[in-house]
Amino acid sequence: MKTTINKLSEHVGKTVKIGAWLSNKRSSGKIAFLQLRDGSGFVQGVVVKSEVGDEIFAKAKGLTQESSLYVTGMVKEDERSALGVELEVTDVEVLHQAVDYPITPKEHGTEFLMDHRHLWIRSKRQHAILKIRNEIIHAVNEFFYNNDFAKVDPPILTGSSAEGTTSLFHTKYFEEDAYLSQSGQLYMEAAAMALGKVYSFGPTFRAEKSKTRRHLIEFWMIEPEMAFVEHEESLEIQEQFISHIVQSVITRCENELKTLGRDISKLENVKAPFPRVSYDDAIKMLKEKGFDDIEWGDDFGAPHETAIAESFDKPVFITNYPKDIKAFYMKPDPNREDVVLCADLIAPEGYGEIIGGSQRIDDLALMEQRYEEHGLTDDAYKWYLELRKYGSVPHSGFGLGLERTVAWISGAEHVRETIPFPRLLNRLYP
Repeated sequence: MKTTINKLSEHVGKTVKIGAWLSNKRSSGKIAFLQLRDGSGFVQGVVVKSEVGDEIFAKAKGLTQESSLYVTGMVKEDERSALGVELEVTDVEVLHQAVDYPITPKEHGTEFLMDHRHLWIRSKRQHAILKIRNEIIHAVNEFFYNNDFAKVDPPILTGSSAEGTTSLFHTKYFEEDAYLSQSGQLYMEAAAMALGKVYSFGPTFRAEKSKTRRHLIEFWMIEPEMAFVEHEESLEIQEQFISHIVQSVITRCENELKTLGRDISKLENVKAPFPRVSYDDAIKMLKEKGFDDIEWGDDFGAPHETAIAESFDKPVFITNYPKDIKAFYMKPDPNREDVVLCADLIAPEGYGEIIGGSQRIDDLALMEQRYEEHGLTDDAYKWYLELRKYGSVPHSGFGLGLERTVAWISGAEHVRETIPFPRLLNRLYP
């Protein structure tokens, strides 16, 4: 019976065949222990010379790291294994004998591993992180499907910026200038006026010359937009969304979290509702924590976000930032013109902002005023202005950075480990 490693526990006491790669091996006299992987998981195969004979045992002992093979054996229970089973090998068929595999069990530098990222993702730790990424993607789509959101795909090539910034990748679109999208938000607002509740899930690009552990040049964003939803309701949806993602990973990625040594107790507490701190109070908190230079009107950097998050054991919303440091489309607080109806969700344990969201301006005259203040051209943004001209409604939205979320939930130190092939300031290979 042919199967995969993640299904072995369903076949205890039976003889099965798996296709696998040899991630490592060790031998003790007349027994060889093969560490096997097949993409679905890792398992130990035990080869006993007295049971398989000289030829098969010699073949097993001669295997090199990352050789590919078919392995036949009896599935046996083993409490020491993360899967609860091991494979008592009866036959080995070598498909390809790898020679001089460059990533050995010894320590390697980060740059070396990044140069060999196409091979590094085979390792147990990287496998675990990418499996958690996959589960987060599944949980995202599951949450929105179950809550009647429609998935809409905005364009990647655009004629303008979503937030009026210059950190864009420029290209030619035949005879016109075009840019790689840094956000699908504006298009999602248009989609929300047609479909009510929508979300996008796609790549975005930001030409920021940043080398921090939280930044990538190419990353994936989840961007919901919701018609007839105001700021407070949006916050409630966000905390339900994050709670669903985290609890899904805890439930479905137990082995991967153990592989990474993740403290699951810190994740188990991530359930709605989340604490909320106004920008005004956040400034006071930072001054009390020794950030004497921070003043009202300043934006927060990574050290500020980390300091605020330290006071809480779950993600925290920082709400109502000053209007002048936020995007042109954010709706002013009706009770206070100098701040906007927005919130950043800060992850605990120093992982920083994972969500930025706001209620959007729905008043045509105010949006026209914003256009003038920010120097936005009618040609590039005419269609966006028309959303306020033809059936405008209160609406809100937010953006979740996938890689930062993976880093937080998996406990990865740097976002470069949370995407299969990261694009960094000085890295376009492999």
